[in-house]
Amino acid sequence: ITSTPGMEGMFFPPPFLVIIVILCPREAKAEERWKTVDPIPPQRGGYSADNMAMCIQYHACVEFTCFQEIGYRTDNSLIQIMYYRRRYENMSDTLPVHVTVVIPTRNEEEAIVDTIRSIPKGNWCEKIDFLIVDGNSTDRTRELAEKEGANVYLEPRKGYGRAYKTGFSMAPGEIIVTMDADCTYPGEEVPNLVKKLIDEDLKWITCDRLKRAEEGSMPGLHGFGNWVLSKTASILYWYGIHDSQSGMWVFRKSIFEDERVRPKHDGMPLSQEFKIRARRYLDKKETAEVSVPYRPRVGEAEINTWGDGLLNLRFLFTHRMGLTQQKTPWGPE
Repeated sequence: ITSTPGMEGMFFPPPFLVIIVILCPREAKAEERWKTVDPIPPQRGGYSADNMAMCIQYHACVEFTCFQEIGYRTDNSLIQIMYYRRRYENMSDTLPVHVTVVIPTRNEEEAIVDTIRSIPKGNWCEKIDFLIVDGNSTDRTRELAEKEGANVYLEPRKGYGRAYKTGFSMAPGEIIVTMDADCTYPGEEVPNLVKKLIDEDLKWITCDRLKRAEEGSMPGLHGFGNWVLSKTASILYWYGIHDSQSGMWVFRKSIFEDERVRPKHDGMPLSQEFKIRARRYLDKKETAEVSVPYRPRVGEAEINTWGDGLLNLRFLFTHRMGLTQQKTPWGPE
């Protein structure tokens, strides 16, 4: 493939994005729908970072569901994106909400652009914007995020939880979506999650990664650690959450009007603390856990496996005894 057809039979010179479209009936098996497509080298008209295959699954002449299947990064590592990009038949009406995606970052230049682009920017909601809370990255994370149109706030105080306590306060949208900046969470699921929040009159959704984690996304010790922490949290709190460590949430900003819902921890334990507080202080009928895919991370991890794991485990016990203290206040400096 050396060029991409344009309107009126014209062909644009390479390189341009090359999209391969496959039509298949709704009854087709998954293994028949998802076909691996090798990356197209730049000299043949494509950028490996942009090449992807699209599968359009049809049922009736006016009903289409689009899937984004496989994307290749410039290092030729494979990112599986095998689920709904957008459910057009269910998202025909614009959701009457302003959505802000809050993403904490530190040295995520390898994945921040793909993370932002993974979330559909169409007219599925009235407005969507991105707030990057950066922990003083020493690479090009902030620069790349700004080029993608995101608002970037430099948070001088350290900590995963500290970044979210700032981002939650600063987010202009009435609906907040969170995810990591490493391509592990499925941005294409965001419209449907927001729609579920609105249609079912929910206030808070957390995403379960464990049931649909892809091969290589939780290698060895990480998988075992997630299992231990999630089981311990379930035993101590009986709060009905399977994945205590998930960092993808969709919720209404108004829940923080009740200060009891606001998490206090500045570190990694904020993730499990937020779930505990939401399930305790919100009506359980207004909260939900939804399973989503979880994928291998792109770039180097900033977490300390043993240190953060033990900190999370200790927090579950100290918080159960009511010993959680707030080191830094809610919101930006």
